[in-house]
Amino acid sequence: MKELLVGNAPCSWGTLEHQDQSQSISFDQMLDELVETGYTGTELGDWGYMPTDPVWLSEELAKRNSVVMLGAYVPVAMKNPATHAEGRQGAVRTAKLLAAVATTQAPYLVLADDAGTDPLRTKRAGRIRAEDGLSKDEWRIFARGADDIAHAVFDETGLRTVFHHHCAGYVETPDEIEHLLDKTHPDRLGLVFDAGHYVHGTGGEDGNLIPALERFKERIWYIHLKDLEPEVARRSREEEWDYFTAMRNGLYPELGKGCIDFPALLRWLAARDYKGYALVEQDILPGMGTPKESAARSREYLRSIESNFVGEQAVGVSA
Repeated sequence: MKELLVGNAPCSWGTLEHQDQSQSISFDQMLDELVETGYTGTELGDWGYMPTDPVWLSEELAKRNSVVMLGAYVPVAMKNPATHAEGRQGAVRTAKLLAAVATTQAPYLVLADDAGTDPLRTKRAGRIRAEDGLSKDEWRIFARGADDIAHAVFDETGLRTVFHHHCAGYVETPDEIEHLLDKTHPDRLGLVFDAGHYVHGTGGEDGNLIPALERFKERIWYIHLKDLEPEVARRSREEEWDYFTAMRNGLYPELGKGCIDFPALLRWLAARDYKGYALVEQDILPGMGTPKESAARSREYLRSIESNFVGEQAVGVSA
């Protein structure tokens, strides 16, 4: 019988890159709560958040019902060629750890632009204009860097890389996603499709993802389930909030409380015979919210719509 495999990530517990981690929840508490709320997979989080010794990390995962390591988010400021060598080194280091603790599914190296560090893109997240994007030469540098990292990861570890389109980075809008995919190697660099980031990156609140999923279907290897609060997204544009102000105001709610049509997404995955994990992410800043309770409610929501993936409703999907 088909099964919906669901993981969650450290970012749902307030562990976000480039943020003050003085209030962060420890990795062992996070993993305990992840298992207690019904998830069977996780991502690594920032380097050093979880143990970097593969034996220790494997033991921590195994003793919690053999939690599956699904991937690790590695941001690199790809626009700047001076960052490529260090970014490649960090990505390979991370991928080696992932490969060493891999179990039932091969994890992904989740590559992204260094989102939230460029003042312009952080200020204009959710309302990007064409003139806010990369030049032709910058796209060439960016894509070459992403390709080089993906090839190095595969050559060193056998793992594949997926690129994470991300608000407040240089691959946010649908056209920017397409530009990157057109300029990179389809066998080495795929896409992790993030529902919440995608809709916010369109500059609207249309939660119907099927046209986007069809547009990028050949490169979508992995799925992040993130919801988007439409009124917060609209206010962020109207009042010109930066990305982190929008997050503090609840841009990403628990699953089922925003505008994303998750039942349709599950039907699309089922029709594509998707066998991988879907990873829940409710990006929150350190100290915000009640992570365990939110994770439990998001998991219960997915159970309530799971028939769209495993039942008769899952047969066939239209764009």
